[in-house]
Amino acid sequence: MTDSEGPIGQAPVGRAPIGQPPIGEDDLQAFIDGRLRGTRLSLVEAYLAAHPDIEKEVAKDRRHRESLRAQLEPKFAEPIPQRLRIASLRAARWAKWNRRLPATAAAVVLFAAGAGSGFIASRLQFDGSLSTPARTTMAVARDASTAYKTFVVEVVHPVEVNAANEAHLLQWLSKRLGRPLKAPDLARFGYRLMGGRLLPGGSGAAAQFMYDDASGKRLTVYVQAGQNAETAFRFKQDGDASTFAWIDQGFGFAVTAIADRGELLPIAEAIYTDFDGDDPSTPKKN
Repeated sequence: MTDSEGPIGQAPVGRAPIGQPPIGEDDLQAFIDGRLRGTRLSLVEAYLAAHPDIEKEVAKDRRHRESLRAQLEPKFAEPIPQRLRIASLRAARWAKWNRRLPATAAAVVLFAAGAGSGFIASRLQFDGSLSTPARTTMAVARDASTAYKTFVVEVVHPVEVNAANEAHLLQWLSKRLGRPLKAPDLARFGYRLMGGRLLPGGSGAAAQFMYDDASGKRLTVYVQAGQNAETAFRFKQDGDASTFAWIDQGFGFAVTAIADRGELLPIAEAIYTDFDGDDPSTPKKN
């Protein structure tokens, strides 16, 4: 049996020891990203050593990735604007509620909002650096970005349940994640829901909703269960894919697309507002 070789993007396949899957495009991409470890890393390194043409392409892609990372590092290091911190967003929401409530109820809400915002602000005071909550948020961003890259290229099976069965999809994902979920309405940004799927995420389950626009450009909204901290929005650039991630209400949220920071930010804010309206602590109107 001979190897089937080709440049990256054409899924080269190489022989591997019995019991090991053949070397394929996924392995090469993981090698480029620095995600391979142990035996698999050694197998890929040996494969590349035996295939200089493919090794040359991989090296070129690695240099391109490192160049992009270096160019985008200053953007990544920019501080998150104060208006996008969870404490600020919550304070704005409380103010909106207070205008609608009777005077006595408003006084109680204002007191709770002050205490709550102070608590949240104290938890976020080190979010400008990679504190534990910030690292947790970046882990959500990484998982969301990985899921995006895995499924956004799918032609036949981009989603597990399509939008025609949205009610079933939401019921299923809500049950698995342990919270009511909705598929955010992104029509004003030109995106329509394609469907969604269940994924492993962190120490629990995660949901991925996929959208596309008229040109076929895709975007994913990712929700991961089992997060305890609350953080401001964090921005992650992985190749040409951008992700905004945040943690709120004990869940991790992220939106990913091939878009620049300025284009993706208003979409992230809209998704935050949409999901935050489902907060069980939200006062209900009589």
